[in-house]
Amino acid sequence: MKKVIYIEKSIKNLARVKAIIRRFRDPSIIYINRYTEVFNKKNQNFPLQKKNPAVILAKKQGNFLLKTPESYTIGRKNNYYFSYMYNCIFDCRYCFLQGLYNSSNFVIFINYEDYFNEIGLLDSSHIANDTTIFSGYDCDSLAYDSISNFSESVLKSFNKFKKIELEIRTKSTYVKPFMRKSMQNIILAFSFTPERFSSKYELGVASNKKRVKVLQNLINKGWKVGIRFDPFVIYEGWEKDYLNLFELIFSKIPTEQMHSVTYGNIRFPKNIFSKIKKYYAEEKLFFKFSKYKSNIYDEDNGELINNFCSRYLINYVDKNKIYCNIHER
Repeated sequence: MKKVIYIEKSIKNLARVKAIIRRFRDPSIIYINRYTEVFNKKNQNFPLQKKNPAVILAKKQGNFLLKTPESYTIGRKNNYYFSYMYNCIFDCRYCFLQGLYNSSNFVIFINYEDYFNEIGLLDSSHIANDTTIFSGYDCDSLAYDSISNFSESVLKSFNKFKKIELEIRTKSTYVKPFMRKSMQNIILAFSFTPERFSSKYELGVASNKKRVKVLQNLINKGWKVGIRFDPFVIYEGWEKDYLNLFELIFSKIPTEQMHSVTYGNIRFPKNIFSKIKKYYAEEKLFFKFSKYKSNIYDEDNGELINNFCSRYLINYVDKNKIYCNIHER
């Protein structure tokens, strides 16, 4: 099926835009004024578009760095995130992206340098030594990297930064740009759920064994890695599955290269949950969710998850490297 690529007219002649176009075979190109006229249209069918999403190439206008939720950290006091892309090639049924946007088309903001200029200002500030930047909030950081080539720009820019710490989060096995040399201020963080859950609800994601193999390759190149059990999911038989998953992962990672482990529960703002539930009305995964006073839907299992992780993760990871990201009621 031919790929449709929308391109903002103001950037159509940029070298990066032309390079991205060349990665597709005979695409259908449509020029637009602003990405929002396509991406923000109402009455789009997210699940249907997901079968063959278009690509939208655009220029980001401001708001390059945003603050993370106040409680979220992997050790540093000041935490920001950025999104060079909207949406993801994977189809994780529980992902909040399923209800965040009207469209499942991919938006790539091609002015990467503007992100790094903002990060550079932070790197030269008095808070730099206590600051982490997170990539992988509105997309998977690496899943579309063979098209966007974003990580090459990351590596060039962060080689200049000395204080700021960057987390690149992914479920992808595409790590080719990172197989040359490691950098001490970048953490490559991988998200995991048990295979029995992942094979059903994380469509397009490689098996845990394949991703652990990728982790080993990165470790052999000297990279610091992070493990993310966020979301941590509860279903029949989850305890045994998670213990097996812990053993699979942590038996392969040297302690000195383990930067951090985080865990958290599934939760959705009311408007996002309502859209996801509408798309997948028969999906049992969402039957146990309920709303409480701050208009957040969750399963009220934060205490159960915290007790389990507190009990078993310390068998593999230093306690000071474990961070809880549970949204408390």
